[in-house]
Amino acid sequence: MTTLTQYLEAHAVARPDRRDVAVLIERLAEAAGQLQRLISTGATGDAGAATGSAGDPNGGGDIQKVLDREADRLFLAAARAAPVAFYGSEEQDDAVPLNAGASLAMAIDPLDGSSNIETNVSIGTIFSILPVTDAHRANPASVFQQPGRSQLAAGFFVYGPRLMLVVTLGEGTHAFGWSPETGVFTRMGPLNIPAVAKEYSINASNARHWDEPVRLYIEHAQEGADGPRGRDFNMRWVASMVADAYRIFVRGGIYIYTGDRRKGYDRGRIRLVYEANPVGFCAEQAGGAASDGLHPILDIVPEGLHQRTPVVFGSREEVLEFARVMADPASLTESSPLFGQRPVGGI
Repeated sequence: MTTLTQYLEAHAVARPDRRDVAVLIERLAEAAGQLQRLISTGATGDAGAATGSAGDPNGGGDIQKVLDREADRLFLAAARAAPVAFYGSEEQDDAVPLNAGASLAMAIDPLDGSSNIETNVSIGTIFSILPVTDAHRANPASVFQQPGRSQLAAGFFVYGPRLMLVVTLGEGTHAFGWSPETGVFTRMGPLNIPAVAKEYSINASNARHWDEPVRLYIEHAQEGADGPRGRDFNMRWVASMVADAYRIFVRGGIYIYTGDRRKGYDRGRIRLVYEANPVGFCAEQAGGAASDGLHPILDIVPEGLHQRTPVVFGSREEVLEFARVMADPASLTESSPLFGQRPVGGI
């Protein structure tokens, strides 16, 4: 069985220019193992403090929990120990400059789904690894304004019944499982998202706020085998994107978090740079697709580190179907022109 270290070493041998990427992912894996132990033991030793709120908003505007800060501390330390020039985190207002001459930038959500900490639901870490050029060093603000297609690698850890890593180096998407006894991640195999979805993930409690195309898409799915979709669907919603994502990567489905009519939700709530882009990259490399509902997510040029975006990802044909409904709610059968002739791997 191949360990994560062996997998990364093989990649570095084949692509010497990506050796720095391998080093960074190793450091992230070590930090994730430490965080898993904190989570499973009540974090800082005080379970109430660990799950409680720290009271301050983070860079993305959400209220921090103590464990959010602990996760950010661990991954910032991992970045410092790797060839990372800039560290962009949901828990930091601005990008943190690190190793000035280093070749990489990392954007990260240190603890995705932290609102679920006290309920013992799977939570995670999402990361994106980007190149750093001389132009970025001259204008640091631009380093996290690269579109998702510029990513060198991306992935997410899931802290659940078992600590899992889903990662892509641009050559497929692979899953690794962690052993608490050895502290080693072992490859479980490639992930290939089934093309046909029979599950959708959406927060149905907000249905009254949805735009008409979203409501129409869900209504047709709910009509099941007797409706225009011709098959039955189940709904799943964990409110922890990494948990929903891993399920979709394993057995197919579609994740939908679009904008709606609530104040402050017109562009959705998912962050483009350190949530939608890395998950979208993993989805494409697993044979799926990711969009903002209309356009491939990886083609969007970010305006800033904490930019929010609608996001839809999962089984390729279902993401395309959703785009067709968004583009023309009156027609659920016409092919969508929005993605042109892009080959599999990009919508």
